[in-house]
Amino acid sequence: MEAYLDNSATTRCCEEAAQLVVKLLTEDYGNPSSLHNKGVIAENYMNDARKKIAKTLKVQEKEICFTSGGTESNNLAIIGVAEANKRSGKHVITTSIEHPSVSATMAYLEEHGYEVTYLPVDAYGVISLDDLKAAIRPDTILVSLMQVNNEIGAVEPIAEAGALIKQCNPQTLFHVDAIQSYGKMRIYPAKMHVDLLSVSGHKIHGPKGSGFLYIKDKTKIHPLLNGGGQQRGMRSGTENVPAIAGLGVAAERIYTGFEEKIDRMYTLREHFIEEVTKIPGVHVNGHTDRSNAPHIVSVSTEGVRAEVLLHALEDKEIYVSAGSACSSNKPSVSHTLKSIGLKPELLDATIRFSFCVETTEEEIDYAVKEMAALVPMLQKYTRH
Repeated sequence: MEAYLDNSATTRCCEEAAQLVVKLLTEDYGNPSSLHNKGVIAENYMNDARKKIAKTLKVQEKEICFTSGGTESNNLAIIGVAEANKRSGKHVITTSIEHPSVSATMAYLEEHGYEVTYLPVDAYGVISLDDLKAAIRPDTILVSLMQVNNEIGAVEPIAEAGALIKQCNPQTLFHVDAIQSYGKMRIYPAKMHVDLLSVSGHKIHGPKGSGFLYIKDKTKIHPLLNGGGQQRGMRSGTENVPAIAGLGVAAERIYTGFEEKIDRMYTLREHFIEEVTKIPGVHVNGHTDRSNAPHIVSVSTEGVRAEVLLHALEDKEIYVSAGSACSSNKPSVSHTLKSIGLKPELLDATIRFSFCVETTEEEIDYAVKEMAALVPMLQKYTRH
């Protein structure tokens, strides 16, 4: 039996999206900037995807800018806002547990004369709104927070943070990395005072190389790419229409029957946590209740290195991650785990299980059964 439990790294592209991608690569392959009929057909596919995505967020279609994925969306939001607003200030706020596509971009800003404040988190990976309030200054041009942490599934208080930011400094722009939350929770940028929101297609059963950045109308932001002026000048270059169309299908699909899907995922998560914590020496990091994201469980195993357990599970066709799979195929010490104060001996003994709407209880039970057999054996081997 195979158990794919690494859905935060990537998901299987759904059949509808995959078939549409092939159709647009081989049949309706026109350039959307072309004036002839094939170009118009391609443009219509793009407009349809934009409409589907805008509907899930209750935003205007013109506020959706297609990108190559989460990393580009985060870079465009952060660098684009910083460049466009540097005369108003050069202070930016983020957290100590951001994804590398945000933390590395913040380091880039620091190298170019910006000041970055990194908010700490508690033992569950959640920021303090008091800390956020204290950090906001007259020269703060941007606050960038992830909504769901990619390693432990911590959920940040985005709506409360958005209201607080606008109360403290109405000119401060608010960017949310929603790469692990879009498709896992309802997100309404207008209600949450969010100005920019990043999403990646391959996390929601869309094609890799697809994503978008929601940019609230009239937000002051500079493009990263210059050229033919596609997408209202915000992202020049011929659009990847097959990926965009596939993303639109995946977005519409993930938000259809949404509440039932999420409730089922939470039920699976709760079942997994209940069973896996029966194994001696196994601990779950972060909240175990529904205040956490429905699809991520961070598990630390005393006396067993993460890489060893990962490959032992792989031998049983159970696929998981050692921390985050997004930065490198060589696991390193997680700044998220360090930030929540995890014991030093567990930093290199933590793996991530992540589910999706297609995950079955059989996969969960199989993974726990094999874990229960492997962990004592590996612990015994390590001691000797």
